[in-house]
Order: sequence, then C-alpha cells, then structure tokens
Amino acid sequence: MTKLSAFRRFSPAPVVASSVFFFFFFLSFFLAAMSVAAPSALAQAPASPNPAGSKASDTQPPATQKSADAQKPDDDQQPAETLKVSVNVVGLFFNVKDKHGALIPNLTKDDFEVSEDGKPQTIKYFAAESNLPLTLGILIDSSGSQRNVLDMEKQVGGAFLRQILTDKDEAYVIDFNVDAELVQDFTRDVHRLQAALNKVRINTGFTTGPIPGAGGGPVPTANSPGTVLYDAVYLSAHDMLAKEVGRKAMILLTDGEDEGSRLKIKDAIEAAQKADAIVYVLLCADRGFYGSFQVGYSGEGEMRKLTEQTGGRVINVGNKFDKLREAFDQIAAELRSQYNLGYTSTNAVLDGGYRKLEIKSKQNYKIQSRAGYYATARDRQQ
Repeated sequence: MTKLSAFRRFSPAPVVASSVFFFFFFLSFFLAAMSVAAPSALAQAPASPNPAGSKASDTQPPATQKSADAQKPDDDQQPAETLKVSVNVVGLFFNVKDKHGALIPNLTKDDFEVSEDGKPQTIKYFAAESNLPLTLGILIDSSGSQRNVLDMEKQVGGAFLRQILTDKDEAYVIDFNVDAELVQDFTRDVHRLQAALNKVRINTGFTTGPIPGAGGGPVPTANSPGTVLYDAVYLSAHDMLAKEVGRKAMILLTDGEDEGSRLKIKDAIEAAQKADAIVYVLLCADRGFYGSFQVGYSGEGEMRKLTEQTGGRVINVGNKFDKLREAFDQIAAELRSQYNLGYTSTNAVLDGGYRKLEIKSKQNYKIQSRAGYYATARDRQQ
C-alpha cells in the first residue's frame, strides 16, 4: 500500500529496445531533413505535455479533436500560448432542510441570500445540481478501538459505494491507524473499492496477548500514538482532493479520537476548506470497549468542528449495523439533493485570507453549507 506522504501516480509505458533504436534512427533522419527544408516549421511546432495533476487514467485527445480556432492561421504570426485566467468566482454546494431535518427540493435563486464577511453578494448562477460528478474519499479508522466495528464498516461502506457512485464519479480509500495509507487510488470500479475496504486490518503498532473479555488487543491510553486521524484528513484534502473539480466529499468512519497526529484539528479543517471538500463523520464507536477500560471518550466535539466548518455533519451510529446503514442512506440523499450557487466576490483582493460565508433562506429553512473559504487565486486554463 502507498504511504500518503508519498502519493505518486505512475503511467507505465513499456517499450521494446529495438523499436526505440529504429524510432530514433528515423527520427534523426527526419529532423535532419526538416532542418534543411523547413526549419521554421519545426520552430513553430507546439508541445503538448500532459496537464499537471492529471490522473493516470487520462488520455490525450486525438489530433482530429483540435478546436476550430486552433486550426485557423494566426494573423499576427505569434506563437500559440496557453492563457491562464485568475478568477475569483466562489462556488457553494449546500443542502436545505426544514425544522425536522427533511430535505427541501425545488427552490430557486430568489429563495436565497448570500453574504461574505457580512457583505451581501449577487448570485450569478444557481442550480439544483444533483447529478454533477462526485469525487468521494472513504477514510476508515483501523486503530485498536475499532476492533469490534471494523467488519460492519467494511460491509455497509461497500454497499454505500455501490449505491452512490455512477459511471462519472470516482472514489478512493484511505486507511488510518498509527499511520495513514492510500489503499485504493481514484477509481470508478466499485469492486476495487470493496476489495480495498476488505484489505483493511486493525493495526495498533504493537501486539499484546489476549485480554480477558476484550478479544485481545491493546488497552487504549491517552499517550498511545495509535490514530492519526487529523493527519489523514489533511492528506486526503491536500494530496487527493485539492486539484479535483466539481463536488468533493470525504466520509470518515471513526470514533473521532486522535492520538499521535503531527497536525492539529485546525490544520485538517483548513485543508478541507481549501479543497472545497464536504466532510461527513460517521461515529462508529464501541462504547463498551471504552467503558471496559474506564477510558474517557471525547472524539465527538472535534468532529463536529470539522463537519460544521465544511458543510457536512456528524452522525452517531455507535456499533449498530442498522444505524450505520441509515446514516449512509442519509448521506446519499444529501449528496443527490445539493443546490449549487456561485457569485463573484465584491472583495477582489486574493490575499489568501479567510472569508466567512453565510447563506440565508427567505423561508427560514436550515442551510447546511461550509462556513467559509480562503481567497486564493485559482488559475484555469482556457
């Protein structure tokens, strides 16, 4: 499995040695001829490298798919260049609920007001975008405290992925305990995702003999560096989701306890916000495990900070199979029922600072959205 601190994607390209020899032989002959016959033509030939951040599965479009503009002669005889445009368009995905928590569909732009740092903004576009492509990260806690709920998480999590993913969506799986590892990179293949979940095993970083009544495993202690939860969230956001576009979400299957992360909860929240990623936390905790060792359970508070700041929420399922399945059903419904609005900020200074966001419903419905964003330049190639 791949360490998250060293994410790399490989695009294998096996080549036969003899083919390489003949290729370069004829290429040298061709270039020599062209340098005599038409040196200016070679000088104007544009390169077309892979875009930075492209997935290994991406392929270059065939030459016949070039745009009509690219095939027109250049009147100014200037070399073609890629134009990068810095934009300050803020996009928001959000859910709308009534006082009982039921999702409200069929609303329009006129039903909402949006403000940034308390200043009203003009909504430029609005849609109920339930079918936009989704990039989804599943983060599964395999520390010692999850011993009695891990199999349940694998089974229900796999069923959720089969339910939610379409042929235009992608997902990945991260396993975290004493370390964080990428078990499965971006894929649309739910069978690979399920296989990745099945590979996850409890890892405490050390072994002990069986403990009566606990089925073996270490006694959790406040000083035991066994769950790098915050590190995993940061790396999932920064290394996996930051360069993706469209709808992005993370689902954490954990008890919410962090022991041993190098980063703090604020670092995890900031990374998720910069990646525009919604974070859901399914609190899967065997309360009996904690109670049997008289160890306090305090993970829920920090998880609420993480989810409220990113537009998700915490769902407490304990060790109940039916509750976990119901929680996944709720998340699936929310991801399919998102509204999407965008505006151009009246504050055009891209200083990297944090901007507080607020969406209000004129009917006083509850809005579930991220709390803010970081005003950084976003280069888009056109």
